[in-house]
Amino acid sequence: MTEATFNPAVIEMSGVNIAALRDASFTVVENVDWTVLPGEFWVVAGQQHSGKSDLLLHAAGLMSPVRGTCRMFGSDTREFDETQIAERLRVGFVFADGRLFNQLTIAENVALPLRYHKNLTDAETARAVEVLLEILELAPFANSTPGSVASSWRLRVALARALVLKPELLLLDNPLGGLGARHRHWLLNFLEQLARGHEFFGGQKMTMAVTTDDLRPWRHSQRKFAVLHEGKFSVLGAWDGECFTSHAAVKDLLSAPQEFNP
Repeated sequence: MTEATFNPAVIEMSGVNIAALRDASFTVVENVDWTVLPGEFWVVAGQQHSGKSDLLLHAAGLMSPVRGTCRMFGSDTREFDETQIAERLRVGFVFADGRLFNQLTIAENVALPLRYHKNLTDAETARAVEVLLEILELAPFANSTPGSVASSWRLRVALARALVLKPELLLLDNPLGGLGARHRHWLLNFLEQLARGHEFFGGQKMTMAVTTDDLRPWRHSQRKFAVLHEGKFSVLGAWDGECFTSHAAVKDLLSAPQEFNP
């Protein structure tokens, strides 16, 4: 029996020091202890430049910790190479800026993971993309390029691309940033469907972690919360838990001015 069998954690960080992506010599968060179990929905909050994006990149195995151990599905992310590609494909990552290819159509952007990692015919790939674009209300834009649609729709394209391989873990970096009210409402509802089990994924609950600098939209009794503050990572637990309400950083994260996006 393997170590991963004994350890059900999807993400497990132990004593992790996290370096900044833009300067690997700078430790932005120290001594992170964080365990994410299957089916959990985590919200990690913090002010700008607190290390939220860097934390997610480490959780996804895209960066290695300066110190400590980070495991994903039981595998040490320091050892990730081409032989661990199957583990990497169990994770979907949505970058804050989308990271889309403007020379490709929206349908082609979403199809990229399938073309790289699945041995499908062109017809099978096209059908899988078509179904996902319908679910995310992107079908009218299938033949458009990302630069020709509004930024709120581009986030959905990035989300579709992250979901097309049907990952077990979905990580989203500040997904509500810059969205108008309509798109915020849609995304929050859709992520809740994923958390409960969406039929596109066989009804299986999806494990998720999102980052934010505004806690208010994420209030939910079934979610777990953590905060990054002054270089430290603190687990807050449930929304109404004692640790949540007593943490010094929570007040600021609950009182940030609402963005207006028509």
